[in-house]
Amino acid sequence: MTDADPTTATAPLGREGTLGDFWTAIRPVAAALAVGLALFGVLFWSEASAAVGIWESSTAYNHCFFVIPIALYLAWDRRDDVVGRVAQPVPWIGVLILPLALLWFATERLGIMEGRQLIVITMVEILFLACLGWQLAWALSAALLYLIFLVPFGYFLTPWLQHVTAVFTDIGLTILGIPHYSDDLIIEIPDGRFLIAEACAGLRFLVASVAFGVLYACLIYRSPGRRVLFFAASLVIPVVANGFRALGIVTLGHILGSAEAAAADHLVYGWIFNSFVILLLIAAGMPFREDHRRTPVARPAVTQAADAPLARRLQPVMAVVLIGLFAAAGPLAAAWFDRAGLASKLATVAPHFVLPNGCAPASGTPDKILATGWGVLNTQDFTCGSMRLHVLVQVFPARVSPAALAASRARLSGEDLSDERIFSSLTVPGIEPQHWRTVTTEDPPRLTAMTYWLDGKPSGGGLADRLRQARNSLFGAPLAPVMMAVSAEPIHPQGKAGKGMTGAEHQMAERVVAVFLNAQATLADQVASMASQPTG
Repeated sequence: MTDADPTTATAPLGREGTLGDFWTAIRPVAAALAVGLALFGVLFWSEASAAVGIWESSTAYNHCFFVIPIALYLAWDRRDDVVGRVAQPVPWIGVLILPLALLWFATERLGIMEGRQLIVITMVEILFLACLGWQLAWALSAALLYLIFLVPFGYFLTPWLQHVTAVFTDIGLTILGIPHYSDDLIIEIPDGRFLIAEACAGLRFLVASVAFGVLYACLIYRSPGRRVLFFAASLVIPVVANGFRALGIVTLGHILGSAEAAAADHLVYGWIFNSFVILLLIAAGMPFREDHRRTPVARPAVTQAADAPLARRLQPVMAVVLIGLFAAAGPLAAAWFDRAGLASKLATVAPHFVLPNGCAPASGTPDKILATGWGVLNTQDFTCGSMRLHVLVQVFPARVSPAALAASRARLSGEDLSDERIFSSLTVPGIEPQHWRTVTTEDPPRLTAMTYWLDGKPSGGGLADRLRQARNSLFGAPLAPVMMAVSAEPIHPQGKAGKGMTGAEHQMAERVVAVFLNAQATLADQVASMASQPTG
């Protein structure tokens, strides 16, 4: 009779998995995983809080609250695969965190929050792999990889989706013989005008469909081919369905003789229509289902001996320490550079604005100069007829990160408070810069024209400018970035404010902002003075 292997034991073969099998599998590394996840929560709190904020504020990502429960269910669905397995940590996998930390730092300097969040989720996947080992991580791969849907990604597809929807609607109206005129995202019929706005792009339906499609494919199918086909269908069908939805709303406006009547509840119609499409997708996939219970694979149970060598029992600890050290490199470097940027103090210079005819300082709202977390913010309020103007100018330290600039832009324009936004541009030929980015929000009902100056020149806000400001955040620059926002909103009697602006109010807001900006002949000189103020 020979001695048994301390890492194996005899167990019933071919039985179904239970909750006890999960605990047996992960018990040796449970504490290490908990510590590692808590460490990630501390290091990357800003990424997590930003994600949760988007889940709450955007209807396109409300489903993200269900991702973790769904991942747990997927793990339970694979319970048979963990029978007889135990975690076998591979600490050296932690070295993969180092290039990810460098990539995280690059995306942080560029101000790409989506990229930072995707990198953090990848780090979490590596943490699980390092602690669980190859076999157990593979058995639970569906649940682990589903965690990627915690990241609210896909917003960059919105302009493309708007264009696809506009082209689809244009072609559909031509086929139906409805007279119309198309100009980019604007479609006009004799009965009114339609705009393919962000909310009409179909992003919320596409994101929800993809998350559902992956879940459905993991639960219903076993073969990779069928999973890929269903996943592809969940990508294509929502885009096509959203095109039919937009076409239906415009056609309904033609039938009713009123564009506003047809578009009044277009989002409700959209959810009903796309829910119906998802149901059809489910019905189409059911005949090919493969969700029968699999025969459990016969394998000997593997256990962790109590007297296992100390080095083996310390492997999960080693993995967490290695991953934690490498993961902390990026946030520590970013904090050091941010501290260097905040060390500069800018002089508080208030810009002087020339008021066109019909505009006057708003009563009861004195000008303010505020020291913010990043730089100095000057606010001034005016009334121009039936519109109230709110003008903000913020001067940043030269070494501010692009992320702080992007956050300030969203805050000054109010776009971080509204899920219904329309982006456009405004041309003001009498000043420099001539081209301003505009954001129209529904709640609050406001049109905001924005721009900012980088290295003393008007910025286009593209990747090249992000790279330039990322360089400035590392090495400094002689001129400070300056951002300006001019917001116009209708003045309504107390308690009479509605949701959104009417077409006439929107045109008036554009006109008032353009007239105000056109009167600022010395704007470029004032910005140059503010940007070049000595720092101390």
